[in-house]
Formats: sequence, C-alpha cells, structure tokens
Amino acid sequence: MLEKVDWKKVNGMLPAIVQDESTSEVLMMGYMNQEALEKSLIEKRVTFFSRTKKRLWTKGETSGNFLNVLSMKLDCDNDTLLIKAQALGETCHLGQISCFSSRERFSLNSLENIIIKRASESSESSYTSSLINGPENRLIQKIGEEAVETVIAAKNNDNEELLNEMADLMYHGLVLLQKKGLSLSDVENVLGKRNSSMSS
Repeated sequence: MLEKVDWKKVNGMLPAIVQDESTSEVLMMGYMNQEALEKSLIEKRVTFFSRTKKRLWTKGETSGNFLNVLSMKLDCDNDTLLIKAQALGETCHLGQISCFSSRERFSLNSLENIIIKRASESSESSYTSSLINGPENRLIQKIGEEAVETVIAAKNNDNEELLNEMADLMYHGLVLLQKKGLSLSDVENVLGKRNSSMSS
C-alpha cells in the first residue's frame, strides 16, 4: 500500500477517512504522513500526523478510545485512504460516537466497551464486574430469567416492556460473551457467514 500512495500529489499528507466497520458510519477524518501510515499498518491502531502539534498521535492515546484498524483501502487516484475500524468508545472529543454526529448515539458496541471497562472494577461497586468475576451459573440463570420475561412481554403484546426486557437480555448476553472471552464482533462474524451462505 505504501508504494501506491501518491505522496507528491497530497504534499506528504494523505487524507484518511475512518469508517465504523459494523455500522458504516463515518467516524472522523485526519491526515497521515508516511510514518503515521506505517505505524497504523504495523500496530493496527489508527495513527495520524497532527498538523498543529507537528507530531504523530495515535487516536485514543490519552482517552483510551482507540480505533483498531480492520482494513485499509486507497481510492482510485491513490490519494485518499479509507479505513474500516473498530471504535473502542466515542471517537469525537465532544463525547459523540462520530465527529460528524449532531448527538451522541448509543450502540451495542458502546455497551460492550462499557462492560469491558467495568470488568476490571471492584465487584462490590460494579454489578457488571460481579457478574463477570462471579459464579458462571449465576449469570447463566440471569440470562434464562431475562429470556423468559422477554417471551412473556411479547405474549402480552406489551411493547414497552418487551423493549426493556430485550435490553436486559442483550446486556446480560454481552456480559456472558465477555466472561467467555468472546465479543460482539465474533457474533457479527457468525451472522456475516450465515448471510453470505443465504445470499449464494
């Protein structure tokens, strides 16, 4: 990829657009010099060149909200880069998912990132931590209870309760994935394979 970039055309600064892999939402745009691109390719985390600070900066180096690189692709003129990434938290410094958002958007990815952070907290202060670090049977039983309550809400045609119970079920499901060392992206990969087989 490095050898394909037309560095002269972009005056040494390659525009890089970062897109969320799971939602296709544009998260942010920045500039990379050759060193920043090399670092991003090697470390699999988006690194830009700050034109104001005159140095490399890895997105999330202070906040922890890194952008994990999943794929990179140059456009047809080899002068603009599209990065598909996994966002670990909010991308915008204003607390929004995207620098182009007018409001904060909460997603399953956001919830998963919160769960990951809660896992390292004290079990006494965090319900999530107590589930992850506690007995597995307790969490499995909780998921069973939430599943039954979801079914009951659906049978009763109570949409408001259905949404609440489904939210509880999905939360506890993500906690179980974290406890098992799995992730939401693992589930998405399974769904992607199923979709591919059905489309073929």
